[in-house]
Amino acid sequence: MKIRFPLIGLLSIAAIPCLFGQAEPVVGVADPAALFTDKDPTLNKNKQAAMHIVIDLLECGHWNESDKWITDRYIQHNPRFSSGRAPIVAAFGKNPPKEIPDKDHWRTKVVAVVAEGDYVAVASRSEVPDPRNPGQTYTTTHFDMWRFVNGKADEHWDEGRIPEPAAGGQGKGKQ
Repeated sequence: MKIRFPLIGLLSIAAIPCLFGQAEPVVGVADPAALFTDKDPTLNKNKQAAMHIVIDLLECGHWNESDKWITDRYIQHNPRFSSGRAPIVAAFGKNPPKEIPDKDHWRTKVVAVVAEGDYVAVASRSEVPDPRNPGQTYTTTHFDMWRFVNGKADEHWDEGRIPEPAAGGQGKGKQ
């Protein structure tokens, strides 16, 4: 009986690297543009709009064309942003737009696109600082989901969180 408890403790300690080890890196698919197409005309229209949001707007900054892909009322479920297209354009549209690359040169590494009804979800690779190892990063998955009305995003969800205050005072932390 006395040997059982130390053995359980030793096995528990040995299992810790398995629980908290680095997962497999997240990588994008070889042909991401193909994920944004569908045989169903409505799903195809919504997937194409999602693609333009991901690449034209978010990656390349063509927010002057946001009215093509996002409704005026754009309901936002990310706590860092207000609802409406205007607040999103104000938050993201500060930098000049970049040239939209062909599908082989997207910086956004798309993992999956899933569509059903009026909803399209896009999973993409995200590289973030590793708090356990300063100066290093790890990959994880970023999710966006939109509900579309007449081919435009009318509602949005992602894993957005309220940032911690900046060190040394109040204000916004990293976004």
